[in-house]
Amino acid sequence: MEKKIKILTISDLPLSPSGVANQTRNMIEGLLKTGKYQFVSLGGAIKHRDYKPIKTEEWGEDWVMYPVDGYGNANIVRDFLRNFKPDVLWFMTDPRFWGWLWAIDNEIRKNVNMVYYTIWDHYPPPYYNKPFYDSNDCLVTISRLTDDVISKVSPDVRRVRIPHAIDTETFKKLPEEEVTKFKKQSFQQSNRELDENKFILFWNNRNARRKMSGTLIFWFKEFLDKVGHDKATFIMHTDPKDPNGQDLKAIVDYLGLTDGQVLFSTEKIPGQALAMVYNMADCVVNIANAEGFGLGTAEALACETPILVNMTGGLQEQVTDGEKWFGLGLHPVATPVIGSQDIPYIYEEYVSKEYFLDALEMLYNSSKEERAEMGRLGREHVLKNFNIKKYIKQWDELFNKLIEENGSWETRKNYQSWKVEEV
Repeated sequence: MEKKIKILTISDLPLSPSGVANQTRNMIEGLLKTGKYQFVSLGGAIKHRDYKPIKTEEWGEDWVMYPVDGYGNANIVRDFLRNFKPDVLWFMTDPRFWGWLWAIDNEIRKNVNMVYYTIWDHYPPPYYNKPFYDSNDCLVTISRLTDDVISKVSPDVRRVRIPHAIDTETFKKLPEEEVTKFKKQSFQQSNRELDENKFILFWNNRNARRKMSGTLIFWFKEFLDKVGHDKATFIMHTDPKDPNGQDLKAIVDYLGLTDGQVLFSTEKIPGQALAMVYNMADCVVNIANAEGFGLGTAEALACETPILVNMTGGLQEQVTDGEKWFGLGLHPVATPVIGSQDIPYIYEEYVSKEYFLDALEMLYNSSKEERAEMGRLGREHVLKNFNIKKYIKQWDELFNKLIEENGSWETRKNYQSWKVEEV
């Protein structure tokens, strides 16, 4: 029997609902189906009920998850390197979480390939991240913008672009009669009467500052003031009391939008139910001021629902392929430079209220057939550029190439922990 490729992953717990977890799980399950891989996952970013190893019935010993606080620490990683002896250490999410890991890159890389699935939302190129990026065997980027930024900061590090992927078997166009039935049930549960012609705007995001959740409610109220408060409903799939965001229920109360104009979906729901909500919506919106990719809008396109987005980060390559449009993209009107001690400079991008209201009204006044055509083209775009099969194939090719060229443990090559510089 051929020896399996061993991968140690560090990310959000893969069974949790975050975007990072979603893409980690997509990659792992897809590669496990080839029969060539074995995974150990350090799963963090959530509060765990206990720290017992987690196995699935389908994959057994080939995939074991270990809950950790944060994303673990150097000693935990050393322990798993010693006992699991992976060929690749794969990790994902914002670089500010990984300083402790790059601090021991010389210990790791003398035996194992380090692959960082990297996210960066905007320009200018973050040269302050160069020591971090240079501490990897390969940088895998999630969008064209991320790829361009990384290419300028660390041009000498191997780089591959693998965009996030959508499960198009789960997220797809569903039969109209099923969607109508679900729509009626949803409104009845909210004690609302369903108007078949009511325009439904949907937002699926974390209630966090950069996601502009409160702004959207204020702007939606102005839209209703113009078209009529009985003509549209805004459904927000989020935690309205998230401590990282605004108190959205307080905003709704303040604006008097308590008669079904804004509804909250707060329960964690499986992909099939989420796909039904995307199908129920006339448009899915995301005007975040920075967005590395934005899974919710890509899932909506897979369900043939048009999107209304800020032309920032990964959102801009979802709404158009450069020729066709799969919704409406709003060009920012303000691009301030913000930052912190860890991130000295980065752009944020803000759209104007006027542009947003004009675009929303344009979609509202368009026919169902026009919206359906945008959505149909959007699914074609997802199938071509963000599909799971392509995603898995790219990861499989990359891991095999790295191991073939660089080896691991006894066969490790093409890495040295020092360099000579002229002073």
